[in-house]
Amino acid sequence: MQDQRRVVIDYVSPSVNCGEFYIKRIVNETVTVDANVLADGHDVLGASVLYKHESAKDWTETRMSLLQNNEWQTSFRVEKQGFYSYKVQAWVDYGLNWRHGLIRKIEDGQFVKSELLEGAQYIARILNHVKPEDKNYLEHLHHLFKNENEYGEAITEACSDKLFQLFYNTPIKILENTSKEYRVYVDRKKARFSTWYEFFPRSASQQKGAHGTFKDCERLIPRVKSMGFDVVYLPPIHPIGEVNRKGKNNTTQAADGDVGSTWGVGSKFGGHKAIHPELGTLDDFKSLIQCAKNNNIEIAMDYALQAAPDHPWVKDHPKWFKWRPDGTVQYAENPPKKYQDILPIYWESDDYKALWDECLDILLYWIDCGIKIFRVDNPHTKPFYFWNWIITNIKEKHPDVLFLAEAFTAPKIMQQLAKQGYTQSYTYFTWRENKHEIIEYVEELTKTELREYMQPNFWPNTPDINPYHLQGANESKHILRYALAATLSSSIGVYGPVFEYMLSAPLLGKEEYLNSEKFQITHYDWDIQNKLISVISKINYIRQHNAALQQTNNIKFCYIENNNLLAFYKWDNHKENEVLVVISLDAHHSQQGTVQLPLHELGIAHGHRLEMHDLITENRYNWQSEWNFVELHPSMPFHIFKINK
Repeated sequence: MQDQRRVVIDYVSPSVNCGEFYIKRIVNETVTVDANVLADGHDVLGASVLYKHESAKDWTETRMSLLQNNEWQTSFRVEKQGFYSYKVQAWVDYGLNWRHGLIRKIEDGQFVKSELLEGAQYIARILNHVKPEDKNYLEHLHHLFKNENEYGEAITEACSDKLFQLFYNTPIKILENTSKEYRVYVDRKKARFSTWYEFFPRSASQQKGAHGTFKDCERLIPRVKSMGFDVVYLPPIHPIGEVNRKGKNNTTQAADGDVGSTWGVGSKFGGHKAIHPELGTLDDFKSLIQCAKNNNIEIAMDYALQAAPDHPWVKDHPKWFKWRPDGTVQYAENPPKKYQDILPIYWESDDYKALWDECLDILLYWIDCGIKIFRVDNPHTKPFYFWNWIITNIKEKHPDVLFLAEAFTAPKIMQQLAKQGYTQSYTYFTWRENKHEIIEYVEELTKTELREYMQPNFWPNTPDINPYHLQGANESKHILRYALAATLSSSIGVYGPVFEYMLSAPLLGKEEYLNSEKFQITHYDWDIQNKLISVISKINYIRQHNAALQQTNNIKFCYIENNNLLAFYKWDNHKENEVLVVISLDAHHSQQGTVQLPLHELGIAHGHRLEMHDLITENRYNWQSEWNFVELHPSMPFHIFKINK
């Protein structure tokens, strides 16, 4: 027979797939828990959230408050990395229920002698669970409620706030009900707030035509730091296959001297645990990691689980590939794209356990070298449950390790990768241009269940994507796209120096770069300075010094009648830092509009004076109206106002 229960606990949130997957937070963030709590009749109910870190033995309890319509809520703070568990507990609060009924009868003029005797029984139940000074008071009430000669004092004390607090703080839980347990994974801050800069190490040389090295990369680290980036992401640094090597612009025939695609991993020089010999040695790579660390930058590696035809795996582990009847292996395809230089791994192999172990060992090898961030190439082409297994194993031993999913694919597939454990996710921001679709997409990311488990990372461009709106675009377009990414999302990235140098020549009719760096070494003058670099650097500085921009979810879009202007208000979790961002989506013409301040969210009344500090120009303005005029020019198509109340 099922245990007797009266209280129903329903619709506990946040939860993902009813608790099948965990939600995500970073250290010192809060988890706000909501639940529907109800019971038959009209008894007074109580509810709490119980939570604990995975290393703790005991649960911590925080009481929930009734909002409306049987909806209860409370919050707790997560202070350490790792898993927390939480659950909702609810009960009929017999002490408070007695007091509530007693007061109603007293107000109705009824004589409550019997009810006072009942109250004495409830007091007796909590006597040994209160502080000594409160115990003396309750013992006095216990005697008082039984003494008919002290009736007046008895009903006064029965209705007192002091007795209410004692019953509230020491609830009598009879037939309490407890929900299932839910989990939250707590990461370090970089999981929520990061600023990525991608470049190809082989293009880092100062000498034209020379293959770049890790030492060349070290020379570039101060440049990246000066622009305000804190993650340097390097495309694959491993040996590149020579069999079926791609030529320039993805041609199927490589000419002499063609270096191939860095994603065609593996050759006679080794596989995923080896380094391309022209980049340097393992010690050189470790030196680069340390150089970056000295500049408060982390190196992110590419984790690309695929193999060139001459990867050592093909010979040593043939079962890891699917062989056709004619003895060949089908190369990777994503029609119309063909990857003759890459053999996809056969994930249904009978030898899958050894394959999984090797994939895990690759990560452990590079983690041991000092890497804590991995950008994972095409994770949606590998089994979801493989990712759950591998990420769980890594996080158990190395909780600081973060994973970025490079998956520009169907929405639910991207969401599933996040559910299975990915820290951050590439997004559709790259293709969101007009006001309506930007608002719609950001609202989806921040106002739905996605906010609980999917941390977006906004990239204006990547080596794979030269979006049509940036092809031949002017400086203003690049500025506004970076400003959008950097203020809408707390995690962002760019592929440089292509982005800041505005090198956007395309392959005709495609969202691809002409003379793509994926297939050749490109020589850059890394000493160039321009306005776009200055603006990027300033925006990144502002992000580092304003907590409102270090999170994504606290956002309110503001009404502004001009569809070429986008305005939104952002705040940190404690509303100690608040900003208003206004961005023109027109890279060629001035745009004007009147923005409506969100007075309710700001917590101010009409006529309250606000100092609006433009963090880009350092100008300050006084706004006292709900509606305020703004004008933006292509030369500087955005405002980031810090709001001082």
